[in-house]
Amino acid sequence: MKRPFRERLKEGVIVCDGAMGTLLELYEYGEKPPEIHNLKNPDIVERAHREYIQAGAEIIETNTFSGNRLRLEGYRLDDKTKDINESAVQIAKRAAGDDVYVAGAVGPSGRLFEPLGKTKITQAKAAFKEQIGYLVKEGVDLLILETFLDLNELDAAIDAAKEVSPNIPIIAQKTFSEDGAILASDFPIEVVRHIKSKGVDVVGSNCTVGPQRMYGIIKSVYSEDVVLSAQPAAGIPTLVDGRSIYHAAPEYLATYAKQLVEAGVTVIGACCGSTPSHIKAIAEAVKGVKIAAKPVTVRPKTMSDKETREMVAPSRSTLSTKIGKEFVTTVELDIPRGLDISSVIDGARYCKENGITAVNITDGARARIRMSSIAISHLVQKETGIEAVTHITTRDRNMIGLQAELLGAHTLDLRNILVITGDPAKIGDLPQAQSVFDIDSVGLVRIVRGLNNGHDSMGNPIGQSTSFLIGCAANPSAERFDYEIEKLARKVESGAEVIFTQPIYEISTFTRFLKALEPLKVPVIIGILPLRGHKHAEFLHHEIPGIDIPEKIREKMFRAGPEGAKVGVDISAELLKEVKSAVAGAYLLPPFKKYDVAVKVLELAGI
Repeated sequence: MKRPFRERLKEGVIVCDGAMGTLLELYEYGEKPPEIHNLKNPDIVERAHREYIQAGAEIIETNTFSGNRLRLEGYRLDDKTKDINESAVQIAKRAAGDDVYVAGAVGPSGRLFEPLGKTKITQAKAAFKEQIGYLVKEGVDLLILETFLDLNELDAAIDAAKEVSPNIPIIAQKTFSEDGAILASDFPIEVVRHIKSKGVDVVGSNCTVGPQRMYGIIKSVYSEDVVLSAQPAAGIPTLVDGRSIYHAAPEYLATYAKQLVEAGVTVIGACCGSTPSHIKAIAEAVKGVKIAAKPVTVRPKTMSDKETREMVAPSRSTLSTKIGKEFVTTVELDIPRGLDISSVIDGARYCKENGITAVNITDGARARIRMSSIAISHLVQKETGIEAVTHITTRDRNMIGLQAELLGAHTLDLRNILVITGDPAKIGDLPQAQSVFDIDSVGLVRIVRGLNNGHDSMGNPIGQSTSFLIGCAANPSAERFDYEIEKLARKVESGAEVIFTQPIYEISTFTRFLKALEPLKVPVIIGILPLRGHKHAEFLHHEIPGIDIPEKIREKMFRAGPEGAKVGVDISAELLKEVKSAVAGAYLLPPFKKYDVAVKVLELAGI
């Protein structure tokens, strides 16, 4: 007969089970999510539990890792949230009998939270509270909150658990995906202290890292006043036909399980890739092993003078130092297809010779296939000496790729970033391609600011901070004007330092826009696209999203006839002359590589 879980914790090592999803796949029940088998194949789930118990597990986890409503929505199973969780507990209790503890497994929501994503942390907490309510009502002995990468989300899960059942035992496990340098710092122990302060019974880690890295984490966080758990993955998987294949042998996990207990772990098990064979080997290896009796000393890492110097952020761009002090000018270069970018280099050189502050390099505008904006920006700066404003969209790369690109851009001495959500792939060269859009422009602005502050999107330190000027885009002619201003406010709050606008053709529209922006106190660089003729005006107005050309301007271009290009320059120059005292600069988009047109507009505007 099992004793209350908190009493059992005081008596020594407890073996937990291994992966449920891995075992169901071995049974050829790999349907996603694994939780669906609580309803479709309960006997198979019960068989998995019994195999882990026979292997030596004293705790089995309910098959509910993905059982919260937000996660189940992705499988269109949110209407089955109650049934999936209740049946999972019933299945586990049948297998456990009176001797094995049933832990209600609660995993993360699988969502990206504001401001990077659209989900509110309160929504996640509500989903956890609902799921935990079902688990507790059905009679779990404890809760295991596991595989939480986001510490704020883990906090929400802990708070939800305590609101549902203030006295239920809780094992709270964070996943550490950080690299070795971070794990060797004080970061893990700070995390453990924070989780412990939330009033949980056991603090630990699971998944992502294998047993060797897990051992390093545990060594750095052990102290006598915390009960630790560890459930490492069975190494790093290989993807074969869409299935993750793990390679760590049971004996290998068992060797480190013994070392983990000797380093201070009380609750020991395994995660992704593990099977009853792994748990059996672990149970045998830790039998009779004493948990560490004293804490491992953690020495704070000290930096050498060289490292300290390297931590100092590099200097900011020339463009960033000029904004607000003098009128700046940027010109968007026309990016051709293929490898020949000699026209881009020639255009950049021409702009440099004519006093333009920087050139804008687009990132697959209109979802057309073009060379990387980062590569072109680097070559432009290297060949001509003029600074580039590098456009980065969220369309083509996930959050890993975006941050990798930004770090690479900084290493290549690119300092000016214009953050853009980007046009959907379906309108471009490859309509069958998938748009990524992990985040929108607001989220990417927040990420760039984080890099400037020395950490990535998850708050992990990156060592040396970046020093990007963070630009964002705006459309003063937006149909949903209030929404445009509200989104701009979120961009500025997230870290945007300067606003580049879509092309403007009407002073009243722009005046309204500037008035609405006054509370934000952020410099604006006005977009100027000189018209080449009436057809050009009609095309931009009717076929290019975000550009609105008033009827009177289009009529004027029609009357201009063959003089359309000259009239277009005059219109742009007059508008710029009228607003130049109210803006930080001009962003010129001359059509068809006519960079002399940009220079002409500036001359006529008296700039």
